[in-house]
Formats: sequence, C-alpha cells, structure tokens
Amino acid sequence: MSIRLLSSGESHGKGFLIIIEGMPSGLAISKSDIERQLARRRRGYGRGDRMKLEKDEFEFYSGLRGGVTTGNPIGVVLHNSEWGKWKDIMDAFDLNEERVGQKSITRPRPGHADASGMAKFGFEDARNVLERASARCTAAWTIAGTLCQMLLNELGITVKSAVTSIGKEKVNLPESDEEWARACSSDMGIPRKEDEPRLQRAIDRAKEEGDSLGGTFAVAVKGMPPGIGSYSEWDRRLDGRLAQALMSIPSAKGVEIGGGFSLSEMCGSEVHDEFILSSDRWGRRTNNAGGIEGGVTNGEDIFVHVALKPIPTLKKPLHTFDIGTKKEALAHVERSDVCVVPAACIVGEAMTSLVLAQVICEQFGGDRVEDLKCRFEEHVNRTRRMFHV
Repeated sequence: MSIRLLSSGESHGKGFLIIIEGMPSGLAISKSDIERQLARRRRGYGRGDRMKLEKDEFEFYSGLRGGVTTGNPIGVVLHNSEWGKWKDIMDAFDLNEERVGQKSITRPRPGHADASGMAKFGFEDARNVLERASARCTAAWTIAGTLCQMLLNELGITVKSAVTSIGKEKVNLPESDEEWARACSSDMGIPRKEDEPRLQRAIDRAKEEGDSLGGTFAVAVKGMPPGIGSYSEWDRRLDGRLAQALMSIPSAKGVEIGGGFSLSEMCGSEVHDEFILSSDRWGRRTNNAGGIEGGVTNGEDIFVHVALKPIPTLKKPLHTFDIGTKKEALAHVERSDVCVVPAACIVGEAMTSLVLAQVICEQFGGDRVEDLKCRFEEHVNRTRRMFHV
C-alpha cells in the first residue's frame, strides 16, 4: 500500500479538497502542528498582502477519529477566507458576467502558466489557468505533507529545511541542531540572525524596482536507514521521485541531490563517498551523494537543494500581447509577492515528507502504524548488523 495525494481547488475558489489515501491506522494527528506548518508557509519577508488576509482554516471530514487515523481515506477541506469577494466570479453555476469580464485575463504573464494553459485548453481568458496553477495549491500540499511528517517522526525520521540564498545573497547551511532550529523558526528561514539584514535589503531593492527575486533552499532528512528506495525501474528510484515532487513546486527550476552539479567538475576519486571505520561501524568519509546511491538510501543524511526562479507577477509588468487584439501590451498584474523562498522551504519539507512516507509504506506495508514500525525497525536492526564490526 502506498500513500496517494489528490487535491482539488482554485486560488480564489471556495477552498481546497484534499484526499490522502493509504495512511495507516493508529497515527496520532496534531491539529496544532498542521496550523504551525501552515503559518510557516505564510511566512517570509517580501510576502504580499494576501498572507495577512488568509487564515488557512481547515476541517477534517473523514479518516480521523479522536485525533487518530482510522486507515480510511483522509478528507480535509481548506477554506478560502476570501471566497465572499470572489463568489460572483468563481461560483460553479451563478456568475456575474460584468465582474467576470472585469477580472478576465487576456494579457498572459511571461514566466507563468497563463499562455501555455490557454493554448492547452483553448481559453481566451487565463483566469481558469492561473486559478489552478497558483502557488495557493501548496497550502493543500502542506497539510498532506505535515501528516506524512508525523508518520516519519514515529519512525525517528526528521525533515528540516533552510534558505541558502535570496537573489545573489548566499547563506551557509546550518552547522548545528540549534542553527537548524533557528532556520525552522526564523521568518527568513535562515540559521543566523546576522545574515537577515542583507537578504532583506535585497528584497527591498527588488520591491522598490517593481521586481521579484528567487533563490535556493535545502531540505535535510535525518534518520533514514540504508536500503530504502529502488534501483529496479526508472520511476521507482528515490532520487528521481524526490526531484519530481520538488520540481512540482511553483517557480522551482532546479533540484540537486547532494553535491549536484558541482560533482560534474570533479574526478571520481574526489566525488565518491569512501567507507571508513569509525566506532566499530562502517560509515562514509563524505556525503557528496546526498544520502542516495542508485536510487536507494545509503544511511547518510539526505540533502536536497532546490532552485527557485523569481515569481512571474511583477508590479512593473513585462511585455506581452493581448490574446484578443493580438497587439503588444503589458502583462497582467495580479496581487503577488516579491520573494517566496522562505515559504517554499516549507512546501519542500512537505513534498519530501510525502515521497519518503510513500516509499516506506510501499516497502514495509502494514495497515497499522504498529505493523509498519515493527517491520521498519527490523530493517533498521538488520542493516545495523551489516555495517557494524
């Protein structure tokens, strides 16, 4: 059995419907942890006004009883607090045609899904495209990913993230548990407070110029034993599955596992992680592979880096054309952010947790958390014996 996520909803629609199938029974779910993760997703210097308005109120419809999973599909509704302002534009049946026309989008934004989606479906108005392509959908993913994080925590696995750059301003990775904790709680998602002012100045400059900024973040996973994943088929390899999930985050344009692209410039003798004996256990001298070799975990921490392009909605819009008149125009301007990298970290944690929970459930099975933990611990103990002298 594997965990499957389905969602439905639009950015300015009534809300999002979230279904998580395959979650084993007996897992205690913390409502406050979900609320905290959703609040972290709204964080970040450079976010727009919508983050101040959205309340991210959610309601469980099924799959949970007394705060514990039942093994049935989990159904969650994430309400849109702004639905009242958009009902006559987005309602399933009753529309105000005058307001619909006022909110129509015929000037596609470069870098957004507007033009591509219009071409796919034959729309002359991009509203249907941007409503679903919007990063608002990542709030739904965050709920699902947080449930998966709770399952991983039961197995002793932790997933954390940190911002490593905003624009051209770079930040070193956390070097201690305390720095990882600060990156998790910081509004900027960075481990050291002294780095915040220069990142904020970069965002301020972009805002003053009507521009936007991208950046990079890292996701670190601790506690994954060796032997999780598969090398048997292309679509079962763990690194490939992580890359696909993280590339699905809006604005993501690159994913690196471990040393990533930098390894291409080095010799094999410099890259591959040699085994060394330490404290009666065979481990690795380095972790250039980022914890995954051949699509399977090797027992080291998993490190994934994600690169985000600047978001495409600019206060100073780029050149485009009007789909109706076919004449040159300035791109549509929708309420938006300047920089979303600190928030995208949280979505990165969620998508990483989703994939890891999926592969663990596939590999160890079990309809109950108790059964899954038992089989997982048997695997952990067996691999420990393999690598201990």
